[in-house]
Amino acid sequence: MKKHLSLAPAALLAVTAMTLSGCTDNSAGTSGAISVTSTADACTVSTESTPGGTIRFDVTNDGSEVTEFYLLAEDGLRIVGEVENIGPGLTRDLVLVAPEGNYYTACKPGMVGDGIRSEFTVTAAPAGQEVSADRAALQDTAVNLYAAYVKDQAAQLVEGTGEFAAAFAAGDEDTARTLYPQVRMHWERIEPVAESFGDLDPILDAREADLEEGDEFTGWHRAEKDLWAPVDYKKMTAEERTYIADKMVADTNELYSRTQELTYTADKLANGAKELLDEVATGKVTGEEEFFSHTDLWDFQANVDGARIAYEDLKPLLAENDSELDAALEENFSALQALLDQYRVGEGFKLYTELTDEQVQELSAAVDSLSEPLSKLTAAVVK
Repeated sequence: MKKHLSLAPAALLAVTAMTLSGCTDNSAGTSGAISVTSTADACTVSTESTPGGTIRFDVTNDGSEVTEFYLLAEDGLRIVGEVENIGPGLTRDLVLVAPEGNYYTACKPGMVGDGIRSEFTVTAAPAGQEVSADRAALQDTAVNLYAAYVKDQAAQLVEGTGEFAAAFAAGDEDTARTLYPQVRMHWERIEPVAESFGDLDPILDAREADLEEGDEFTGWHRAEKDLWAPVDYKKMTAEERTYIADKMVADTNELYSRTQELTYTADKLANGAKELLDEVATGKVTGEEEFFSHTDLWDFQANVDGARIAYEDLKPLLAENDSELDAALEENFSALQALLDQYRVGEGFKLYTELTDEQVQELSAAVDSLSEPLSKLTAAVVK
């Protein structure tokens, strides 16, 4: 779970409304991109409008804190596209497909608050920007495959959550501890989709450190703390466990129901793959996600699984447009997987606290090596 701007459940449905036409470069500026400069107190966008279709933002962080950049829909809540984890001095791209309409741009220095926002307009796409029938067919195949994958993972999450919740409520801690990292992998594989439901994500996956005053601590990490109880922690009563377990099951069923109607676009798949690597870089490599259980490597593997699936679904489009990038992604996915495989124990992994500092740094470097070519995937598949 990450902290970000709240996102209405219909966010991805809104993206669905974006057609796959207009897939030539409409970006403003001589470099073919809209430049964005983020500082501590400003978010400077080089233009206030651009034609619809494929849009590219080059976001430079001239501040001293890590920043994020968003394109928000007209309601200011729904996220059309985002790029995260932009360190000071770095430039990251956000490439997306957006139809004519009114939007907001937003920089978020320090990754807190609502961000520094400005109105942004997407005008009608120029005539003659239709994708070829062959590429349209490849895009349809990719998004249909990914939609099926999300539905399957959501269904397995429902089943696994039911088993986990039953064991947790019954006080069968050995079974619950065994199921905990295994079941969460289904969530982590589709994390960008799960996080898009801004009401469900916090109640199912918020870490205790993410809570604000008045927030109720529920979901996976509430159960995690009770199963791997810290010193001086007072464990939940049977009634409290039953409440947490029943709520997890109900909320996960709601998540499953919503994912059944979602459809996707090629740019959303590619950006989602990058978001999963960002999740690894910001929450798993640091060991923050599973603070009590230290089962971060299960999450790590699941995020990589999800990113690879999105990439492989898009591979026919990528191979046609940029075979060199395709080869680089193959190589870096394989290298990262080889590192992860070193830490397998049976059907699981070592605890994160069992890794040395050097091993963590090696994993972090492999994630960075994959993130760089993965950041170019969207531009390559939608051009």
